[in-house]
Amino acid sequence: MDLPADYDKALELILADFKAQIGTIHVLEADGMLHLRAHSRGIPEPVLAASRVIPIGKGIAGLAVERMAPVNMCNLQTDKSGDARPGAKATGAMGSLCVPMLDGERAVGALGIAAMGEREFTKEEEHRLMAHGRQLATHGGT
Repeated sequence: MDLPADYDKALELILADFKAQIGTIHVLEADGMLHLRAHSRGIPEPVLAASRVIPIGKGIAGLAVERMAPVNMCNLQTDKSGDARPGAKATGAMGSLCVPMLDGERAVGALGIAAMGEREFTKEEEHRLMAHGRQLATHGGT
């Protein structure tokens, strides 16, 4: 799928492609933090406030960037790994997949999607979302 450069429009297409209800795009800025650049509707305002700026290594998006790998959870409501922060749980979402947005070998952001029901994203879906993340990384967003 060829994604538009506009992050909001791209996120809308990605959510439809994966039949997911919630999504975010964070971009790594000069301060070394991930900044929220696009999000789906339906995310509670307190969750948005907590996710506007995320340190690398914190929360699902920060872990995806730190690990340079997908963070995939079947049910973040019952997650015992500590990867799912209280803010993420407050969305009510269950199945979650977040990938780093890679420009070559460098992470420039994170792309996350979630489903309201319990869902295990497949390896093929991980690869597909990684490809979308790579495409977004080269767009620069608008």
